[in-house]
Amino acid sequence: MSVKILYLPAYFYPETAASSYLGENRNQAFADAGFEIDAYVPMPCRGISKEVRKEYKKRRVEILYDGKMTLHRFSMYAEGKNPILRALRYVLCWIAQGWKGMRAKDVDCIYLASTPPIQGMLGAFIKKFRGIPFVYNLQDIFPDSLFNNGLANKDGILWKIGRVIENFTYKHADKIIVISEDFKKNIMAKGVPEEKIVVVYNWVDQNAVVNIDRENNKLFDKYNLDRSKFYIEYSGNIGLSQNMDMLLEVMEELQDSHPDINLALVGEGAYKSQVEKLVSDNHLKNVVMLPFQPYEDISYVFSLGDVGLVISKPGTGAASVPSKTWSIMSASRPVLANFDENELKDILAGNECGIFTKAGDKEEFKQSIITLYENRELCKQYGKNGRQFVMDNLTREVGTQKYVDVIKSVVAESKR
Repeated sequence: MSVKILYLPAYFYPETAASSYLGENRNQAFADAGFEIDAYVPMPCRGISKEVRKEYKKRRVEILYDGKMTLHRFSMYAEGKNPILRALRYVLCWIAQGWKGMRAKDVDCIYLASTPPIQGMLGAFIKKFRGIPFVYNLQDIFPDSLFNNGLANKDGILWKIGRVIENFTYKHADKIIVISEDFKKNIMAKGVPEEKIVVVYNWVDQNAVVNIDRENNKLFDKYNLDRSKFYIEYSGNIGLSQNMDMLLEVMEELQDSHPDINLALVGEGAYKSQVEKLVSDNHLKNVVMLPFQPYEDISYVFSLGDVGLVISKPGTGAASVPSKTWSIMSASRPVLANFDENELKDILAGNECGIFTKAGDKEEFKQSIITLYENRELCKQYGKNGRQFVMDNLTREVGTQKYVDVIKSVVAESKR
């Protein structure tokens, strides 16, 4: 089937994010299926140096994925820390991409993901005025995420605006791809018909994320880490919702009673400087902090710990299973979750690949760390079971093919 996709992402390579591989894998699958992709993106700024940004300013048009994607970059000021300027940048990008989308020729389908939240409304807007089929990939539920993080209340103007954006986007999407059954339940409760929703879990590239033995893990040498210690590891965004305060309290309590248990924090985020301050102020010698690592080192990252952590503040994770869960499993590591009760609890218990504790329950979380520390064979078995779960359910091939099938079905339906 000949298909031309209009793709309008807010971020694109070389910009970095923990889930960047998902977009790269999906784009390759679209290309392998023979789809043509026209993409319009702002000049890169997130997670790159000024030198790299300067270099990419010369690359107005790039041909990627064996000639199947034509990438057009347009000028835009760099994203900074000022929230007002960041919000304005989102709006200006939205306008620029909307202009491009309204003028794009011979398009069979619009594909958009939900970062930032107004991005989905862009696809809905073009669909409304041009009638082009629209597939929406819902990676985060807005404005629920604002409420869960204490940034909005349900009587406030931000919540009301968010609900208007959400309803408009859902109404005009032909298909909505969600990343969990809990996401599906959430938007069905808001009136989205079930037949419009497709559940596709964020996969893991099972060939890119594999177990690396500790003796061969170069991160231990690069950061002078003690290979004899027992590491629990958190890798990803270090933000307000990850409950770093509780995690550090647990490490403070373990420092004297179990000095061989160490915490490795890998990543960046808005709360990282505060975490560094807490580690310093409380003299936590059992916590090491590593910067965000390139994707080509992902196996080394998720193999660094004996246990992989999935953690959030109470009320912030009820509708999702973080993608890092699958990477932990793919690296043959047990998952230790301190999370809101959702399908993650059933996955860990039903497949015997980790331990689930309730978000905010510090004592149960601490005791689970000790349990895994004292039962290394249990750790290994959980890790083995997790890897098998990935191979059976969450491979790159399985996930990306579902995206291809959704695009094909939507385009075929529009031509009937």
